[in-house]
Amino acid sequence: MARNGLSSRILQFIDPGERQRAGVQSPFQRLALQMRDVSGDGGVLKELVHGGDGGGRLCPRNATVHIQYSGYLEYSDRPFESTAHFKHPQMMKLGTDVTLPGLEVGLLTMKSGEFSRFLFLPKYAYGDMGCPPLIPPSATLLYEVHLLDFLDSAEVDAFFALSPEQQNSAPLSAVLSVVNTERCFGNHCFNQKRYEDAKDRYKKAVTLLRNREPVDEEERHSIAATKLPVLLNLSLTLLRLGRPQKALQYGQKALEIDPENTKALFRCAQACLEMTYYEKAQDYLVMAQAKRPFDSDINNLLKKLAVSYKDSVDKEKEMCSKMFACFSTTSKN
Repeated sequence: MARNGLSSRILQFIDPGERQRAGVQSPFQRLALQMRDVSGDGGVLKELVHGGDGGGRLCPRNATVHIQYSGYLEYSDRPFESTAHFKHPQMMKLGTDVTLPGLEVGLLTMKSGEFSRFLFLPKYAYGDMGCPPLIPPSATLLYEVHLLDFLDSAEVDAFFALSPEQQNSAPLSAVLSVVNTERCFGNHCFNQKRYEDAKDRYKKAVTLLRNREPVDEEERHSIAATKLPVLLNLSLTLLRLGRPQKALQYGQKALEIDPENTKALFRCAQACLEMTYYEKAQDYLVMAQAKRPFDSDINNLLKKLAVSYKDSVDKEKEMCSKMFACFSTTSKN
């Protein structure tokens, strides 16, 4: 209850000037007393609810962020926008996808895993005009923000802004760093079941490595070592997308780098099984099992292969039986 006995919902209909003369504070005014200014002009106030990675760094200006958030108007119990109903919120690029000035200012003060509340004055939100019909004019907003994770994409953005000639002449360390960042982006997309986006990220990384000409054996080894996990991830992603032929191709490319790689053998076996290439699938699985005889995934896929092959043989026998029965009936007639 408010100081004068009126509920906060009733207070919203009282003129702000009247409230101020009566010494009555609104909910946002009371909340602001326990928050700190992070914009330097009082336009963005912050309250830390739950700290993030204590040893981690702050979200950088060129980051791509993975966040959950809810925005509230004063005197409202329900958010006017929220990502809470999304199981896997999309990743957003600061300065591009994050368009609310206050939200970007707030994110730059956060660490990975952190949960905070922010108050945005109108100039850091929707301004004097608001955004009808949801946001009234000159509205101060409350945002609850959970920064799940972020990736610093500044180096990637700068690299892809270069010409192909400049990219090829860049230090190998810069190329490998960009590739690893792209793989991290792909992993995020994969974990969110955004397989097309993951595929695009992995393929971009593979293309960068394929276009790079190593100057010596050491560079060749570094490129191959970086390419291998990307190829394996790409093969698995293509399996999820129902493209076993492409998955097999990338699995085989991984085997060209490391012929005894168990994951690559397993990916190839999975792809062959989906295409009903039973003998090839068995060959890959037998080689994988020789490396890891007690691996449950390999042994389970061998069992699945046996069942699938038996079902295939039984169906073929049934079809042949029907054909011969039909032929025998025709002959008698």
